[in-house]
Amino acid sequence: MIAGLAEAVAENGMFLAGALHEDDNTLVLLMADTTFWPILQAAPEFGQPDPVDRYSTRVITQLADRFGAMAEFPFGRPPYAPFLRWAVASGRAWSSPVGMLVHDTAGLMISYRGALRFQAFLPLPPTRDASPCETCVNKPCLGACPVGALGGPQGYDVSTCHEFLDTPPGASCMDHGCRARRACPVSQVFGRNPAQSAHHMKAFHP
Repeated sequence: MIAGLAEAVAENGMFLAGALHEDDNTLVLLMADTTFWPILQAAPEFGQPDPVDRYSTRVITQLADRFGAMAEFPFGRPPYAPFLRWAVASGRAWSSPVGMLVHDTAGLMISYRGALRFQAFLPLPPTRDASPCETCVNKPCLGACPVGALGGPQGYDVSTCHEFLDTPPGASCMDHGCRARRACPVSQVFGRNPAQSAHHMKAFHP
């Protein structure tokens, strides 16, 4: 991979969350790390509307300029970049028992902030052989949602989830993040800042 890229990305609260080849290009996916939230809090975007996306746009664009790449983002105007497909193709993310993507390092606390597209066929780092869910014995994510909105035969029950978040017991999800995401053993090792999870929950359920 590009010399110095991982260190520069880490300085901005992110990490290299996967890479893949697309045609003759190499895409490097960037995800928020455990240092992302305190770094964002000290950034000029904090306190503005959509601070996470604003910050991500600025720093990833700067990284792209520095390393001779093009910045890609999972937000903005359609057509949206296919980050879910890229994530799976990177060999570091898979569909979990509750339907959400699970990452080999972040678990269910996935937060892709962008990607760097290099117009070169770069060597890819090694990946895991299989999803961490395959060796997860108890699969606690399946029983974590109090209203069973995840992991059912019909997929994600969005309306039931939103209705629960409006109740007093739903405050736990609003303040600390989705219980299913938190139940994942890989998520627990990753240890995302609860304030960041609360921010995403408020955006999801204003």
